[in-house]
This record gives sequence, C-alpha cells and structure tokens, in this order.
Amino acid sequence: MPDESRRLDSVCVYCGSSNDADPAFIAAASQIGASFAKAGLKLIYGGGGVGLMGATARGAHAAGGRVLGIIPKFLTGREQPFDDVETVVVDNMHERKMLMFEQADAFVVLPGGIGTLEEIIELLSWRRLDLHQKPIVFHNPRGFWDPLFVLLQHTIDERLTPPSLVDCWRSVADADDITPALLSWGAETYQSGAPTSVRQLT
Repeated sequence: MPDESRRLDSVCVYCGSSNDADPAFIAAASQIGASFAKAGLKLIYGGGGVGLMGATARGAHAAGGRVLGIIPKFLTGREQPFDDVETVVVDNMHERKMLMFEQADAFVVLPGGIGTLEEIIELLSWRRLDLHQKPIVFHNPRGFWDPLFVLLQHTIDERLTPPSLVDCWRSVADADDITPALLSWGAETYQSGAPTSVRQLT
C-alpha cells in the first residue's frame, strides 16, 4: 500500500568540481541548490567547495537549506570543503559514493566531467539491476548530456541494454524545472507504493 505520509526528503547532486566550468552552469547550480532549500529538500553532495559542487551547496545554504557534504580525506585539499555546512570525511571514494547513495531519496545530475560520468553510470547500473528505484533527473542545459543519452540508446539498439533503461531518468533543460520535476516524480513513486530502495547494495 502507498504510504501517504512519505515524501522525498533529500536529494543527492552529482556534478563537476572545476572552477573553469561555464559560469552559466555554476550560476544554475547555485539556483538549483536554492530551489532544493525552498522545497524543504536536504542536499547531499560531494563535500567540496569548488565548481558546480560548491555552488550548489552555497546556494542551498544561503537559502536556509539543510546540507550534508561527504568527502574522502585525500580530496580535502583539492576540493576544499565548504566549512559552513555539515561535512563528513570518509576514507575513500567507495565509502563516499555509498554514503551519498544511502542518504539520498533521489538524484540530480548537473554538468560534470569523468567523475560525474562514473557516478551516474554506476547509479544507472544499480537501477538496471533493480537495486533501487530512486528518481534520477538530469539538468541538461544546451543539450549537455545528449551525447550520453545517444550512447545509452546505442547500447539499447545493439540489444546490450534493455529498452526500459530510458525510463530510469528524466532530462530537464531549465534549472527552474529541476525541483518541480523531482517532486512530481517522487510523488508518483510513493503513490504507486514502489519502494525507493528495493534491497541492500551490500
């Protein structure tokens, strides 16, 4: 039976940590972080204070939102944790990713590089294996993620991935539409009675 009392409470953001990113991407990240706070969503992020990562956290924090950063020790110098929010320092990348996953009810993917790609492919792989049913929303300004979607469709066309994979995410171009899309999908998930996590990953 659906649990009408439940709702999305937290969202994990995967995104780039480079300060050299397009300023429009960084501004949108801050806007999206603020929108989470205004919607009462706790931000779970990689703990760094640089690039889109830091902008998202600062946007959420400035808007009065709850923020949890999770960062491995070896990256604290490079990614410069945002000290104004709660930050957990872990031993390695695997621990960071698992804790971020466990703390989140849903995921938003902003523009990012190879690290972001690694995170989202793992997340989609877990979804493909029915390890979770948590909503995944891509922020896709200027079609940033279109090449990835083309590649994933190619694996479907070659019968290496089931067609149902394309139902595992939604793509949104406008930063203003990210949080509404997330909340709408979250409401559908809970109303359907589908669990956001169907079994333990370990």
